[in-house]
Amino acid sequence: AGGIPTTWGAAPLRAQKFDYDATVVQRLEAAGAILTAKLSMVELAGGLGYRKPNASFTGPGINPWDTSRWSGGSSTGPGSAVAAGLVPFSIGSETWGSIMAPAANCGITGLRPTYGRVSRYGAMALSWTLDKLGPMGRTADDCGLILEAIAGADPKDPSASSRLFQYTVVDDGRPFKLAVLKDVLRNLEASVLENFQESLRVLGVRCSVTEIDLPDLPYEAAARTILNAEAASAFDVFIESGMSHELSAPDDRYGGYAKEVVLAKDYLRALRIRGLAARAVDDSLAGFDALVAPTRRNVASGIDEELRAAFRGVSSDVIGGMGNLIGLPGVS
Repeated sequence: AGGIPTTWGAAPLRAQKFDYDATVVQRLEAAGAILTAKLSMVELAGGLGYRKPNASFTGPGINPWDTSRWSGGSSTGPGSAVAAGLVPFSIGSETWGSIMAPAANCGITGLRPTYGRVSRYGAMALSWTLDKLGPMGRTADDCGLILEAIAGADPKDPSASSRLFQYTVVDDGRPFKLAVLKDVLRNLEASVLENFQESLRVLGVRCSVTEIDLPDLPYEAAARTILNAEAASAFDVFIESGMSHELSAPDDRYGGYAKEVVLAKDYLRALRIRGLAARAVDDSLAGFDALVAPTRRNVASGIDEELRAAFRGVSSDVIGGMGNLIGLPGVS
């Protein structure tokens, strides 16, 4: 805590402070890590909706590889800082792509843990049944070591799993079995397509790669309904107090009111769909070690670019929508 402002990227909260540390910070310090900075982020982790990268009172997250491009959101600062070599690793949060997207944009490794793997006590709540905290580092090995330090049960977060996680590198000589969706190459930007095909070629040297179809379910719609309903609840006081009118992004100033009209029956239906989706995807991925897909369908967008334009033509959001809906882990 140390009296350092914890702003959640939001102008009306620029003076917000807490007198305690999050569990993830306590565990990192116990493992010997040193907290060197609190990094910037998209305001309220994008919870009220935004169209441009400048949705933060600190300005847009700048990509260190090309300062005319965005670092990705909502964990903008963690992505930029690791890519620039300012810190060896950082902690991001993901509800729908907020670790994976900055990792892809900035050319680092981002690890979204399984839902419940890491305690969220002390972190900003956006969507209680979707939120996850995870490491962002230079390599997958780094992320594995960091995850071991922060994972585990926590009496302050009832959703945190008691299942032990230990990071070990085991090579039993068995080739990994990877699945790739049949339509995953649709609507990719040319450079993303080229890189992903090269990635599949490299993976194919050591792994078997099999095309599969997932059951046709409304993964994204269900995830969006859950997110909107829970965000409206998480920020109800913030919205009703009028503080949302002080946010940087014009969309965020009224986005919360739109989320408040989600009906209870739609929220409950989305929760039931989540259960069906979890069982269906579990059956589809039985026998495979991982599902492989592009993290994003386009390269890092321009710092002043409309994000909806950048995402136009996107088909099934495997990494963000389906993965987060049912709490699957992911690595970018």
